[in-house]
Amino acid sequence: MRSEGEGEGVGVDGDVGARGAEAEASGARDAEVVSRFVEQFAAQLVEAGLPRMPSRIFAALLASDSGALTSAELGERLRVSPAAVSGAVRYLTQQHMVSREREPGTRRDLFRVHNNQWYEALGNRDAVLDRWEHALREGVASLGAETPAGRRLAETLAFFEFIQVELAGMMSRWRAHRKTLFPPD
Repeated sequence: MRSEGEGEGVGVDGDVGARGAEAEASGARDAEVVSRFVEQFAAQLVEAGLPRMPSRIFAALLASDSGALTSAELGERLRVSPAAVSGAVRYLTQQHMVSREREPGTRRDLFRVHNNQWYEALGNRDAVLDRWEHALREGVASLGAETPAGRRLAETLAFFEFIQVELAGMMSRWRAHRKTLFPPD
């Protein structure tokens, strides 16, 4: 049995219901439906290990048509303080999940999530993996490759080397696949 309003907005499984789909199709969205999506997606990101406020900011940017919002707009949409926004966007820019731009004609910063966001975030992991691999090589040499700790470090190093090679191939395949799904304008 449905309660009043059920089937509108975001359902239990996270699907946008009739009211949300109609609003999106017309170009106008129900702010409550968008807010529920933002909070539900942010909760999934938190469950995966991201901090709560950066997750909310990231989800709000993803849910905006432009993919870009000012600090004030983010604070207003999420009902949070400027300090909370500042800390969250600092984290997200360090993780290469959003970029900071200057809003044209103003002194205000604009925070943007790009259409190829996930590609960029994964692609920027190469430098991190390189540093980890270097540190692990030094650790194996320092601890001795035949010691239990050295073998454990060597296996970890081999895993990261494998991931880096596989990630490069996967990213190349994604670029080709993306062109078939979303041809350039």
